[in-house]
Amino acid sequence: MSKDKLIIFDTTLRDGEQSPGASMTAEEKVRIAKALEKMKVDVIEAGFPIASNGDFEAVKAVAEAVKDSTICGLARAKQIDIERAGEAIRPANSGRIHTFIATSPIHMEQKLRLSPDQVVEQAVAAVKMARQFTDDVEFSPEDAGRSEPDFLCRILEAVIDAGAGTINIPDTVGYNLPHQFGALIAELRERIPNADKAVFSVHCHNDLGLAVANSLSAVLNGARQVECTINGLGERAGNAALEEIVMAVRTRQDVFDCDTGLDTTQIVHCSRLVSGITGFAVQPNKAIVGANAFAHESGIHQDGVLKSRETYEIMRAQDVGWSTNKLVLGKHSGRNAFKTRMAELGIEFGSEEELNEVFARFKTLADKKHEIFDEDLQALVTETSSEHYNEIVKLVSLRVCCETGETPNARVTLNVEGEEKTAEAAGSGPVDASFKAIEQIVDSGVELQLYSVNNITSGTDSQGEVTVRLAKNGCIVNGQGADTDIVIASAKAYVNALNKMIADEKRTHPQRGVM
Repeated sequence: MSKDKLIIFDTTLRDGEQSPGASMTAEEKVRIAKALEKMKVDVIEAGFPIASNGDFEAVKAVAEAVKDSTICGLARAKQIDIERAGEAIRPANSGRIHTFIATSPIHMEQKLRLSPDQVVEQAVAAVKMARQFTDDVEFSPEDAGRSEPDFLCRILEAVIDAGAGTINIPDTVGYNLPHQFGALIAELRERIPNADKAVFSVHCHNDLGLAVANSLSAVLNGARQVECTINGLGERAGNAALEEIVMAVRTRQDVFDCDTGLDTTQIVHCSRLVSGITGFAVQPNKAIVGANAFAHESGIHQDGVLKSRETYEIMRAQDVGWSTNKLVLGKHSGRNAFKTRMAELGIEFGSEEELNEVFARFKTLADKKHEIFDEDLQALVTETSSEHYNEIVKLVSLRVCCETGETPNARVTLNVEGEEKTAEAAGSGPVDASFKAIEQIVDSGVELQLYSVNNITSGTDSQGEVTVRLAKNGCIVNGQGADTDIVIASAKAYVNALNKMIADEKRTHPQRGVM
């Protein structure tokens, strides 16, 4: 007996980008979208086109680049939003408009200031308008988890009649418990007369750590689309993690009467790509994609796994993309081998100039460390892309001096809009001194909110990957830098964040807080 198809709707590029500091360039969104396409994700929500010109161009770029996945644009139940989304997804082979309006009493009364009748009227009009641009329309009653079931039945019946083919039920604030949320899905499917004409979807937030559990409960009660993100990225505590949803369903086929069509061997690759681009590191004990997910330290566990893997492992590491054979290139590797391996990783270069730049960086890195891993190659591309974000400020040189019992000192030279400037500063450590010297030059007025260091691979010659989070006037950005010298990596990350801050200070995000 064939099983139902569980549609995977990835919203890393839209809801994931709502994480503070996780804004992505159009180029970065395309890179992630291509990786999601290779994983055979069904629907990619590429952004919120009305939010800004940058978001519009990014959605359009993804629609042009991706051929096999459906490309979705988010739109409020407003004409201007829907028209903008329709225009952005026009190049897609398969395009979808996802429109929404709030339906909980608190949202309708306090935010929208509309009556229930007005909300229904606006929702129906939005769906009908979206159908003018595409036959694939999704509707979401925002804050459905706190909405009244009677009203949900009323509005959802109306939008299905208007042409919505997918009905998404979001637990916008992560308030529901699994048994409650599953029961809500079952009730809606049973009570809505035309429920059989739409695919029911869920979009769960992780405020109580229940996003995956709520989503799976919904699937057990008939939901056939799950909205999720790579690494559980997303606003506040994040969204349901794609990798956990997919592998739970795949592993427990004795329970679920559906399955996804994803190539799960691409999961780890996607996880690392998203982590590198956004600067949100994956915790070692994170399910599926964490460094310790398939590691066994306990002697009892090790003994059991050596005798039979199934004693302590319910999945194979290889099935999600982990591999012990990661070494691919060294300093003697040629340009063609480099380009071929990059293509195998899903990395394509837009021009010979771009290829040459990254290859030159690869050669420089290969002189510093003997073994070059896939993770190093990903970091090279991410760093190059980040530097092209808006290079008003460039790191020219850095010299630090630190000695036991002495105050560390740093001398930094920056190129600021074509003019080289140098400053020296002392600090509590070499990184602190470097940041202070940079600030003496740029005087940005930013607040340092986060400084994080992770090793990209193992070994003392591993590249250190530094994430810096800066905030100013409500604008939050993450900067990344990688180098075998952690102090240089830190300075690169700080400068990268400064350039993003300059570019993003005027960018607006009306999608903050939706769904």
